[in-house]
Amino acid sequence: MDVSVVVTVLNEEDSVGELYRRIAASLDGREWEAIFVDDGSTDGTFARLAAIHADDRHLRVVRFKRNFGQHPAMHAGLARATGAHIVTMDGDLQNEPEDIPKLLAALERVDVASGRRVERHDSHGRTMPSRLINGLLRRFTGVAISDFGCAFNGYRRGAIEPMLGAIGRQKFTKALVLSSGVSVEEVDVSHAAGRHASRYSPFRLVRLALHVVAGFWPQPVQWIGVTLGLVCSLAAAAVGIYGIAYWIVHANFPGPLFAGAGIVLVLGIQGFVLALIGESLGRIQRDVERRPLYTIEEEL
Repeated sequence: MDVSVVVTVLNEEDSVGELYRRIAASLDGREWEAIFVDDGSTDGTFARLAAIHADDRHLRVVRFKRNFGQHPAMHAGLARATGAHIVTMDGDLQNEPEDIPKLLAALERVDVASGRRVERHDSHGRTMPSRLINGLLRRFTGVAISDFGCAFNGYRRGAIEPMLGAIGRQKFTKALVLSSGVSVEEVDVSHAAGRHASRYSPFRLVRLALHVVAGFWPQPVQWIGVTLGLVCSLAAAAVGIYGIAYWIVHANFPGPLFAGAGIVLVLGIQGFVLALIGESLGRIQRDVERRPLYTIEEEL
């Protein structure tokens, strides 16, 4: 098999037919397969895919028992892909299948063709946190690419296979693969406006940032603890010096104000550290329990 296209879908009843036709057209003349992973859709997505599968055996379908998330769904598709080259993408038509040949061309030169969304059609509330998370991943992985969040990528099979055990448990498949030292080339891909509202709420984006820190930064609690400890100590010393000077000059030290500000600052720092510890403990718990990433209802 030359090319496997892995597509994760959730409630995309209206788009899967068009998406599959466009994938087939972009791969005409190649030996290929498409693996659609239905991440617990509650509409008619699976029925549409089953109808396409009945007429075209290039399509394989995996249906989860419930919604487990995009990254476990990606793992399910990658684990079943048989192609020497693997393309991953979302099923909401924000990724344009016509760009698949560009990714495959880059795979002739490198291990990973990293999609880079041009003229991105997302709100500022979505793109600003994305820039922060991209910056964190560049810092922690040491790989200077601009768009870790783009799910539209190409991989050689040899880049994926060693990392399959961790893919799905880690929320950034591309960053995980690139952290292994494989070669990469960025490829500009089109980005259409989404048909649905973003599934990433501000709360979910904060959790995603914590996941990045816990997953890609070695010993994050120790580093953050030392850094924040130094900052807090210096801040406390500065406030103390200012308080003494104010007391000497005005004979009236404003203790309650500075005490309240200090308490709020310490509580904020503790909250962030506790959130980070919670993320780390949650990862340990999932590994110890060895719960499956997903359960499958049906495969076609």
